[in-house]
Amino acid sequence: MIVLTRRHRALAAVAVVLAVLGGCAAGVGPERAAPSDDRPVVDATLDMAPDLSSATGTQTVRFTPDARVCELVFRLWANRPTTVADGTSARITRAAVDGAPATPRSEPAGAPAGAPGTLVELPLPACVEAGTTVTAELGFTLTLGADSAERIGHSPSAGTAWLGTPLPVLAWVRDRGWVRTPAVDMSGETVVAEDARLASLAVTADDDQQVAGVGTPTGTVAAGPGRTTHTFTAEAVRDVALAVGNYRITATTVGATRVHVAVPVAGRAGAGDGGALRGSAQDWADAVAEYLPKLERLLGPYPYPDLWLTIVPTQSDGVEFPTHLQFGDVSDGTRPALVAHELAHMWFYSLVGNDQGRDPWLDEAFATWAQAVVAEQFDDYRITAFSRAEDGPIGAPMAFWDRRGGSFTAYVSGVYDQGAAALLEGRRRVGEDRFDAATRAYVAVNAHRVAAPGDVERAFAELPEVLDVLRAHGAFARD
Repeated sequence: MIVLTRRHRALAAVAVVLAVLGGCAAGVGPERAAPSDDRPVVDATLDMAPDLSSATGTQTVRFTPDARVCELVFRLWANRPTTVADGTSARITRAAVDGAPATPRSEPAGAPAGAPGTLVELPLPACVEAGTTVTAELGFTLTLGADSAERIGHSPSAGTAWLGTPLPVLAWVRDRGWVRTPAVDMSGETVVAEDARLASLAVTADDDQQVAGVGTPTGTVAAGPGRTTHTFTAEAVRDVALAVGNYRITATTVGATRVHVAVPVAGRAGAGDGGALRGSAQDWADAVAEYLPKLERLLGPYPYPDLWLTIVPTQSDGVEFPTHLQFGDVSDGTRPALVAHELAHMWFYSLVGNDQGRDPWLDEAFATWAQAVVAEQFDDYRITAFSRAEDGPIGAPMAFWDRRGGSFTAYVSGVYDQGAAALLEGRRRVGEDRFDAATRAYVAVNAHRVAAPGDVERAFAELPEVLDVLRAHGAFARD
């Protein structure tokens, strides 16, 4: 996610590193790691109400833990404070484990008083050892807030709905276990999850409603009078987003990537202005066509066959999900930097995962750095403009910024902008080729994993000048 600040003026494995430093040409590096063979497998359905104000869903998750477990833990991120404030919520309606009914236990875990919790535990009949596959089945309901400025909601006047993280998220991280960190009051991403194979996502809506999905579309089937089911699949995604309703979806290709742009037919309806959109589908496709190839040259191939963009006029910036990006209807001057930033998240958070609540800099600082490089915004991110004392440590968790007053602007300055400035300064000190090669190696080695700050330290171990500037600004600090 990006919020435009004063600094956006211009466009409103150690062996690997040793090889790089030994003179490898730009672009040469280790083969990208493959998804884990033991990653969870998910089958899900969403049945949208005709007015798009709610949905019912099911989810089956086949999970093989790498440690002994006695319960399963899911997160309902629709119940975080900012989404609840906009009228959105989620509830588990039924649950089973290995075919036997289970009684879920809900915990607030940061949800507002009186709202459903963000954390749901399913106790197992008996603890299971590492390597034992467990199958969970969940039924759930979603209520979508009207004209929400958040990542999930619906517009009654536009006849559209946008759903970021609508499914319960399995909160397991390999080599770490269950992540139960409470949600925070301020906006910003806090999801953490391993990649899963999305075997099928089936979204049912009225015949005249379009569906912008996740991963690769696999077809449509009739689902009763006036209803159609749209299906999608993805080999390795750690989160899901989609959009349903009165959209016009246009498709194009950028290199090997199929790009789908969903624009509300009703223009800015729902944003307090029923006028025309500032940007057309072609404008958004043109921005992708400009920046996606540049990011591929910088970071390696785009990780997925498809890319989806949904324009949400009630939003003010952008929100990233694997293969699916949400964008506010921003101005022409803002669009290029915003597209560059959100596309960069397809490598940082989508491909190389991180705990967005504990280590937000691992995606936001790197995505802002990549944005600055491909959009040539170097003057907007000078490390001399930042101080750890004034701007806070780059590596602080979301809870730090929440306690510091919940200012999203301060969070952006401390993590996005200061983090990008530190990475750019490190790049200046060691040279573009060496820095970029080490970054590509970091991406390749940590692909389809949940990375931690120690992985960055290892990636730049032979470039101490980079680590020096990151440490000086608190990238490896623990709150």
